[in-house]
Amino acid sequence: MATVEGAGALAPAWRGGFGRLWTAAVVSRFGDALRGAALPLLAASLTDRPLLIASVTACGYLPWIVFGLLGGAVADRVDQRRAMWTVDAVRGLLVAAFAVAVALGQASIALLIALAFALTTLQTLFDNAATALLPALVDRAALGSANARLMTGQKIAGGLIGAPVVPLLIAAGAAVPFAADAGTFLLAAALVASLRTAVPGRGPRPVGSTLRREIAEGLRTLWRDRALRGLCAATALCNIGMGALIATLVILVTGWLDAGTAGYAAVTTAYMVGGLAGGAVNGRITARLGPMRAVLLAGVVQIGALVVMGSVRSLTAMAAALAVFGFMGMVWNVNTTTLMQRRTPAEMLGRVSSAFRTLAVAGAPLGALLGGAVATAWGLNTPALLAAAFFVLSVLALIPGGKQDVPVVAPDDDATTARASR
Repeated sequence: MATVEGAGALAPAWRGGFGRLWTAAVVSRFGDALRGAALPLLAASLTDRPLLIASVTACGYLPWIVFGLLGGAVADRVDQRRAMWTVDAVRGLLVAAFAVAVALGQASIALLIALAFALTTLQTLFDNAATALLPALVDRAALGSANARLMTGQKIAGGLIGAPVVPLLIAAGAAVPFAADAGTFLLAAALVASLRTAVPGRGPRPVGSTLRREIAEGLRTLWRDRALRGLCAATALCNIGMGALIATLVILVTGWLDAGTAGYAAVTTAYMVGGLAGGAVNGRITARLGPMRAVLLAGVVQIGALVVMGSVRSLTAMAAALAVFGFMGMVWNVNTTTLMQRRTPAEMLGRVSSAFRTLAVAGAPLGALLGGAVATAWGLNTPALLAAAFFVLSVLALIPGGKQDVPVVAPDDDATTARASR
């Protein structure tokens, strides 16, 4: 593992595999941005029924709930590098075939729904394998910096670069964004396949071990670690609030603020810029407070930002609040991922990360429904205040695990893991 000294902390060296993994992640996120923008537009051109259009988006959540735990268990059984490039190669071929169907005028809502479901189902294995592979590429002391660089690079690729390119590709033809997305999947697959990383050592599985038992073991490990249990509960509560906010943000800006599409573009840009800034300074915040307290601070500040969004009727205030919200959201995401990687035994990281993600993702569709309901009943600004209430609950869930001396595994547990740090 190669590392270099950063500003007060170890930073991952680009050699040794991390550079290739970073490039693959950034290229893939660029393709995701192209597909994510093109799919709703294509769906709207095929039908005017809101439920069918929404079904395409819903299929982005459903596979995580159905297959997320299974994907984590499989990621712990297989060569994670091989799983990642194989999944990306399959996704590239699927999207390429879909691009051909669009070019030939054979696309349909049913085909869009099937594509969205298949891609996200494969993603459950890819994401869990990627989370488990990163500690094999960089020293655990450099995981925070590595995660920050990965997330910041992905945000740049998906927002600053991807957003302006999407209209140009769509203008060139409905199939072009999907063809470009297929190319990014195949390039990312080639980059990951070129990694020369030893598979993390795993002991032999117990006799009679099954996927069901291994999934249950991952859930127990997550539950036994007080810090990770609190982080998971807090993230699930946050995602309910985020679902409510994201689902109604466009009407909050264009309706309640009467700022139009230009105002919506301004606030979403502010959110993205805030996230980039958070990725840039996260290391300093974490070095000063520690990862758990950094997450706690992020949650508290985000509560204030949400209250401003839902109570101050000003586009300037909305943009500033979303910039702060995005800044602290990056601090939250980087540190929760890093804590999970540091506190989990390497041989169980796929299962623990899948349990964490599955429980967290489940809150988003619920939040979206709640956001729409409260906006209809009590006003377009109320989803932001509802989100603030869920963030308050999430901060309360964090407090028990926020002490610096929380052990990796509670003393009365028989789970292993002294590998929290090294």
